[in-house]
Amino acid sequence: MIPVQASADYRLSHLEELESESIHIFREVVAELERPVLMFSGGKDSIVMLRLAEKAFYPARLPFPLLQVDTGLDFPEVLQTRDNWVERLGARLVVASVEEAIATGVVVDDGKTSRNRMQTATLLDAIETHGFTAAFGGGRRDEEKARAKERVYSHRDEFGQWDPKNQRPELWSLYNGRLHEGEHMRIFPLSNWTELDIWHYIAREGIEIPSIYFAHQRRVFERDGMLLSEHPANPCRDGEVVTERTVRFRTVGDLTLTGCVESPATTLDEIVEEVSVARVTERGATRGDDRFSEAAMEDRKKEGYF
Repeated sequence: MIPVQASADYRLSHLEELESESIHIFREVVAELERPVLMFSGGKDSIVMLRLAEKAFYPARLPFPLLQVDTGLDFPEVLQTRDNWVERLGARLVVASVEEAIATGVVVDDGKTSRNRMQTATLLDAIETHGFTAAFGGGRRDEEKARAKERVYSHRDEFGQWDPKNQRPELWSLYNGRLHEGEHMRIFPLSNWTELDIWHYIAREGIEIPSIYFAHQRRVFERDGMLLSEHPANPCRDGEVVTERTVRFRTVGDLTLTGCVESPATTLDEIVEEVSVARVTERGATRGDDRFSEAAMEDRKKEGYF
């Protein structure tokens, strides 16, 4: 009697399903929209997004440039990782500088508004200048309430603004990319990922990320319940004391507003274990720009922010 062979198991793991969905989104956008661009900050989410884009079009080069909105206050470790990825992939990097936007009058520096909030006008100017019709972003629905409302294809009007009550249905993962003159789409391939998914994927793929995501010694001070980095652009206020602690960053951005957390996690496995029991999202715990009001992120997104 001929032995019966066990049938092959073609089921995908959870990570493989997420990866497949994201790759599908990248290919759909490139096939449908004329001038896409990938927002790339050098943070963990944008790095995972870039890795997925690399897989989507391999062995060809990326069919779109990368765009960074530079506040001038980014962590040097993040910028170094950004440059390493750009060099390895041979990608074209477009840098939209907040400093340059201030100098040219695109943004008005009133001395009160943070560089991080000035990113919105700088980004919209870059999109208009280069004629981008779609911008890939690394936002995830688990990060924040406003982002949970976002579609994968997020329509923006001719002023770059987002109307949460005027978004298109996406039944059966069918996406509507039709645009009128001057409009564009924000595309979120990581919408259905979680922070824990991101870390599992980084570990599985052996992806290079900035060293500040791992525990290290840093001089910090406490402000509004966050640990902020000592820096000339971020002077201490009365009563604030600088101490050296073992910390790591869960998210990266403007160093004057991005807090770190005390942590002993020096490996990916330790980070996965730490994140798996966390009760607060990374933005909720460490991003000062989201604390202006309950609707801070939604208000910024309506203005054109990611």
